[in-house]
Amino acid sequence: MSLLEILGFEFFRNALIAGVLASVACGIIGTYVVVRRMVSVSGGISHAAFGGIGLGYFLGIDPLLGAAGFTVATALGMGALQLRARQQMDTLIGAVWAAGMAIGILFVYLTPGFAPDLFSYLFGNILLVPRGDILLMAVLVVIIVAVVACLYRELQAITFDPDYATVMNLPVERLSLLLLVLIALTVVMLIRVVGIILVIALLTLPAAISRLYTTRIRSMMLLAVALGIIFSMTGIWLSYLLNVPSGATIILVSTLAYAGALGVERLRQGD
Repeated sequence: MSLLEILGFEFFRNALIAGVLASVACGIIGTYVVVRRMVSVSGGISHAAFGGIGLGYFLGIDPLLGAAGFTVATALGMGALQLRARQQMDTLIGAVWAAGMAIGILFVYLTPGFAPDLFSYLFGNILLVPRGDILLMAVLVVIIVAVVACLYRELQAITFDPDYATVMNLPVERLSLLLLVLIALTVVMLIRVVGIILVIALLTLPAAISRLYTTRIRSMMLLAVALGIIFSMTGIWLSYLLNVPSGATIILVSTLAYAGALGVERLRQGD
C-alpha cells in the first residue's frame, strides 16, 4: 500500500498531525532540557505523570487532563523543594518517580471496571490518537511556543548562566519553575505518542543530535524540531508497514540516528 493510499485513512492523518505537534514541543523544550542537563528531572516528571493518568480514570475525566494537572503540580513541587528546601535533586527525582507510579497504580486499582487503554499510556500508540487529544496537543503547543517566544532571552539567560541572570536581576527562581512547567506540559503531549516509559528519549534525542552541530539555542530548536518530525514520520510509517508498536519504533529510529550522529562526530574529530 502506497503512502498516498494510507493517507486516505483518518487515523493515519491524525497520527502524522500528532507527530508534528509533539516534535515542535520536543524540539523547543528538549533543547532547554539538554543544555541545562535536566534529563533526569524530565524522567522523574514523565513517570510521575502516571499518577495523573490514574487520577483521571478515578475521577472519570480525560486521563490526559489528569496527567496535565498532576505533572504541573509535581514539577512545581520538585522545583520549590529544590530551590527553597535545598534538597538533593537526585533524591527528589527518585521519590517523585516512584511515588507517581505508585499513585497511578493505586488509583487505577480503585477505579471500578477495567482501564482498557492503560497500555497505550505506558508505551504509546500514535496510530490510535483521537481527535480530542490532538486538539489538546495543539493547545499545549500554542502555550509552549507563546511562552518561549515571549521569554526567549530570559530563558536563554538562565539556561546558559543562572548566576549571570541573577546579577542581571532576572527572576531566576520563577523562570526555573516556569521551565519545569513547560517540561511537564511537553511530557503530557508525548504520552500519547511514545508513552510514559519512552518519553524521555523523544524529548532529548533530537535536541542532543542538534547540539552536536550548533551551539545557538534558536538553531538547536529548529534543527531538533525538524529531526523530531523526521523521526516521528519514519517511525509511524515503519510501524504501520511492519505492524509493530509505533512508540518503540519511533524511539529506535531516534536512537539509531543519535548513534550515527555520534559516530560521524567522532570520525570528524579524528580527522
